[in-house]
Amino acid sequence: MNVDITIPSLGESITDVRLGRWICEDGDWVDQDAPLVEVESDKITQELPAPAAGLVSITESTGSDLAIGAVIGSIDTAATRPAEATPSLEPAADVPATRVEVATETSSAASTRSRATPMAKRLAHERGVELSELAGSGPAGRVMKSDVLARAESPSPTEPVHIQPSEQPASSEFRGIRRERMSPLRRRIAERLVLAQRTAAMLTTFNEVDMTEVIRLRKAHKDDFNDRFGVKLGFMSFFARACVSALQAFPSLNAYIDGDEVEYHDYVDLSVAVGTDRGLVVPVVRSVDRRSFAEIEGEIARLAGEARGGRLGLDAMTGGTFTISNGGVYGSMMSTPILNPPQSGILGLHRIGMRPMEDPDHPGAIVLRPMMYLAVSYDHRIVDGAGAVGFLVHVKECIEAPERLLLGM
Repeated sequence: MNVDITIPSLGESITDVRLGRWICEDGDWVDQDAPLVEVESDKITQELPAPAAGLVSITESTGSDLAIGAVIGSIDTAATRPAEATPSLEPAADVPATRVEVATETSSAASTRSRATPMAKRLAHERGVELSELAGSGPAGRVMKSDVLARAESPSPTEPVHIQPSEQPASSEFRGIRRERMSPLRRRIAERLVLAQRTAAMLTTFNEVDMTEVIRLRKAHKDDFNDRFGVKLGFMSFFARACVSALQAFPSLNAYIDGDEVEYHDYVDLSVAVGTDRGLVVPVVRSVDRRSFAEIEGEIARLAGEARGGRLGLDAMTGGTFTISNGGVYGSMMSTPILNPPQSGILGLHRIGMRPMEDPDHPGAIVLRPMMYLAVSYDHRIVDGAGAVGFLVHVKECIEAPERLLLGM
């Protein structure tokens, strides 16, 4: 019996996906629920499990754009699980040495063919690759499709390529061009950035904050904090709580425009921008207004780990009401963050640097202080300039006097 492998529904708003890396090869045996293939949508990348145990037949290749429900292969559940046999290459004692060498070579070639996947065998036949010359990279030395392709695309070791001195190009003349398709996630990021600039009346206001007190508190308590809660005390929890306080004072930055209405939120679901090798994702810390510092740090660390491991689900990236983006981790001194639709506000954090500042306790005296530039971008359709400036000043005051966060001020 053949069981179809289909693209399942990945979320209400996802209608198509791109087929990613096949974790198995055509003709491989897989167990039920074993990882089978990666699929990429404009929001998430995740692995699909095998719907049954059996031999895999692949009908769609990596890179194909497919609709939800499309059939990408099948599993033959009636097939018999292949036995993994390791042939003995030890010669019999009464066989002459010359015959031993021939027999061993023939046995090795047959062994290599038996250890090759069906896809590898087919490609080897099509491309004229001798399987016995390949060292398999798969389990137990099994020859995989990638092994055959690598040999087919490289010169044969018995047929060296000779380049005449006159044909050798100077290194300065190499000017390569490489083209690759945008991933669904990167394409979605591009669409949302353009949408934000096209649909919102986006403006940005800047300020700077003295990080002295937060750095002092963190240095004094980070070891005890880690021992007690099992998570590092970072700067994000301070800024998250500062934003909660500021959003309660300036609720229009925690609102959406929905048609001709404004939807206000009496809670804060904080989106936190996380850079991954696939692109920028923005998981959400739910009800951050009701979380402790340790809970905020722990949830941010968990979401960031899942994001970088490609394990974020769709629900983890939807529904945020305000965003924090920390470009400082990449060394950014100042930038203009772009709104995350349909949100009306985003706070940008930047690199901390020592700068000469006037000492507020001793007017006229100059001291070096750890300073950070802050930027808040806002939708001017519902957020007035005074509100945006007031929000940023409120955040600045909370960070420069962090006891305000404990007093709810």
